[in-house]
Amino acid sequence: MRVVIVTESFPPDVNGVAHCAQQTARHLAACGHEPLVVAPAAAGATSCDAAAPFPVVRVPSLPLPGYPQVRVALPSRRVAAAITAHRADLVHLASPFVLGVRGMAAAARLGLPAVAVYQTDLAGYARTYVGAGEGAAWRRIRAVHGAADRTLAPSTAAVRDLEEHGVERVRLWPRGVETTRFRPQLRDEELRRTLAPDGEVIVGYVGRLAPEKHVELLAGVCALPGVRLVVVGDGPSGTALRAALPGAVFLGRRTGDDLARIFASLDVFAHTGPYETFCQTVQEAMASGLPVIAPAAGGPLDLVAHGRTGLLVEPHSADAVRAAVATLVGDPALRAAYGLAGLAAVEGRTWAVVGDLLLDHYADVLGARTAVAA
Repeated sequence: MRVVIVTESFPPDVNGVAHCAQQTARHLAACGHEPLVVAPAAAGATSCDAAAPFPVVRVPSLPLPGYPQVRVALPSRRVAAAITAHRADLVHLASPFVLGVRGMAAAARLGLPAVAVYQTDLAGYARTYVGAGEGAAWRRIRAVHGAADRTLAPSTAAVRDLEEHGVERVRLWPRGVETTRFRPQLRDEELRRTLAPDGEVIVGYVGRLAPEKHVELLAGVCALPGVRLVVVGDGPSGTALRAALPGAVFLGRRTGDDLARIFASLDVFAHTGPYETFCQTVQEAMASGLPVIAPAAGGPLDLVAHGRTGLLVEPHSADAVRAAVATLVGDPALRAAYGLAGLAAVEGRTWAVVGDLLLDHYADVLGARTAVAA
């Protein structure tokens, strides 16, 4: 099968959309299919693309004002040209918004089936960044996803949101986790001594440092005795968070095996973002054997079994986050039990398993097109 993946982000970018698109392309190639990726140009992309087991076409892009880690593709004929030249059987649209809209239009002109993957809560971002515009965001989502043969959402909460806002043909497609990379055995006592020289319990956050993540809700954690907060990631809120989280250790952006070692060396993982359609870092923490604290909203509702693998807390509540951390800090046996249960829960969620589920969705869409044509 020849598949063109049109994605709004791709490595070397570090985010959920980029990671999922890369894992999807890798699985397709490993299964003998022929993927082609179309993505925005980014610094460092040349070396990244050269190492990929599939071709990548880059489209000119500009950094998002005030958030240079995010790049937005410029209008380009390369999308349609790439789809045509690849002789695609199907177009896969990863979090379509700008580049994906052009991919959808090209697929329609060429009579090709399109599968759109919903990954970004644009309405939540509109609330966070402009304090309005939710209606416009949902109109955009309906227009893009309404043109697709099938929309794949990563969590039951995301499926429900899409359906309640009039998006049709929605199916559940979760995300995988690299269980061979993220694992408890990477726990590094030397690293732990560096991060917490007085033997503190290490509570970690991993993700973008951006307003929609509400990392400032961890401020109360910094005041807990015997606790060291470790923050991994970068983004526009970095400077403000360094002031808001006194005593926290900021490690910047980390990836690959280095990130996996940090995950395994934590004692508790705390996520604060209330607008997650999935939340990949929660799965990575669970695969690392950590108890998880996350908002009772969006993707974490599917991932965290409250009272078994972690604690779900009231969204936007710093007091709830602090209380949950205090509970786990004070009970090592509970931390261990939640960590073991979380590890068991993600063992079967590999990218290979999830990739095969995607191939089933592709087969359904192609079969439906064939039936209509007949």
